Amino acid sequence: QVQLVESGGGSVQAGGSLRLSCVISGYGYRSYCMGWFRQPPGNERAGVASLYTAGSDKYYADSVKGRFTIAQDRSKSALYLQMNSLKPEDTGMYYCAAAPGSWCDFKETEYLHWGQGTQVTVGS
Repeated sequence: QVQLVESGGGSVQAGGSLRLSCVISGYGYRSYCMGWFRQPPGNERAGVASLYTAGSDKYYADSVKGRFTIAQDRSKSALYLQMNSLKPEDTGMYYCAAAPGSWCDFKETEYLHWGQGTQVTVGS
């Protein structure tokens, strides 16, 4: 059974930083896409950052470029999201997700496995 478990959310003031973690277990693919998505209050979920575990390319939503960094530790089956210069509009539930394949865009339907989410709240 595939499991993704996020951690690291919390409350922070604008300009602050948080680091989210996601550990995946039970996934049978050797290489796959992993992504971070977020759902702001009252809005739809959207992609934030993604990567292919066997590649070097990383993908970011325009709204987070230069502030967020996605990274992985394959030895720990872990995915991270370093979030700097946080803004109130970054507030939302953050989810990590996994998808088979190597085309790691933000199409939610391709991500078959999801974590339970971790809340990030940025105060003004």
